[in-house]
Amino acid sequence: MEWTPIRQRRSVVAVMLAGGLAVSGCGQGLLGGGDDEDKGNILIGMDIPLSGDSAEIGPYMKNGAQLAIDEINSKGGVLGGRKLELRAEDDACDPKTAVAAANKLVSAGVKVSVSGYCSGATLPTLPVFDRAKIPMIIPVANSAELAAQRLKHVFMINGTGDQQAAAAVKWLTKDGATKVAVMHDNTSYSKDIADRTAAELDKPGAPDKTANEAITPKETDFSAAVTSVLKGKPDYIYFTGYYSEGGLLVRQFKQAGYKGKFLVGDGAVADKFAQIAGGKNAEGVYATMTPTPTTLQGAEGWIAAYKSKFGADPGPYSTQAFDGIRLAAEAITKAGSTDSDKIVKALEGMNGFKLFSGPLKFTPQHTIVGGFEIQVVKNGTFVLQEKLP
Repeated sequence: MEWTPIRQRRSVVAVMLAGGLAVSGCGQGLLGGGDDEDKGNILIGMDIPLSGDSAEIGPYMKNGAQLAIDEINSKGGVLGGRKLELRAEDDACDPKTAVAAANKLVSAGVKVSVSGYCSGATLPTLPVFDRAKIPMIIPVANSAELAAQRLKHVFMINGTGDQQAAAAVKWLTKDGATKVAVMHDNTSYSKDIADRTAAELDKPGAPDKTANEAITPKETDFSAAVTSVLKGKPDYIYFTGYYSEGGLLVRQFKQAGYKGKFLVGDGAVADKFAQIAGGKNAEGVYATMTPTPTTLQGAEGWIAAYKSKFGADPGPYSTQAFDGIRLAAEAITKAGSTDSDKIVKALEGMNGFKLFSGPLKFTPQHTIVGGFEIQVVKNGTFVLQEKLP
């Protein structure tokens, strides 16, 4: 059937250098710049978290990608009958692991990479794929640092950090917040959104900002940060990091007697968030998020197809991965080739290709104008609260 549907700054510079050196040592035959000598399957790479603190997300993305590939192949594939084949590697949301995974994909001969969840792990892989002349479609990671690299082969199809920050302040203002504490985990993605939100809160008419507090990821005791933030007496706390730390923060703020509201960023949207926060603690927590399968109008057929194939409900970012594969296939088709330059030109020329988030058109920075919505935890699951213009 045809679908027409309605995210560690530490050591990043060193890892990027290491990644660039690793790729530059590859033979020219592994570069993605030219057409295949044979007419076999076309490899599509995925560098995603299949282990570590964000391991819940990786399988959703892998399954979404595989669903798209199966659909495309069932219709005859691309370029006159060539089949697509998925090659997924685990980046564990860790920069060094991500670079190693990206180099494996380059060595395997992937023609397009649909990769990236944690921005801090995705960032050092950009030069790996770019130097190998492999077009890279980033379905989830959205730190402004990614677009700031301005690399020819890199394209982002999720809303960016500035867009998410604007959505957060719009919701905070509408929901009557008067004093907002912003918190992040110092990763590229999280700090970017927090800093941009803090800047938005400094503008006239916005709620007052009481803090822009950092925590250390992978720690479990945030009592010092909780105490510091509560001194400002906020009535709203916006945490822009991932679900493991986000769930713990909500629990520890509740235990410290906090009675105000919580808003979290899209990296915290996962079923495990409520489990980590602990039952009732998560109820009523809001999130800035791009659409998920259950909040999309007209996605019932897609959800049924996913459940039929994988025996489980689709989760966050499965649709973005699905769209990333479809976009890669469309670009290859329009290019009439697996030649890198031709695929990049086809991606830059996309105008109206239908994604779940709406018609696609890239900006000159290879980003999109992405829409965010507000979700809320009800009965342990994030559901739609309100669409934002």
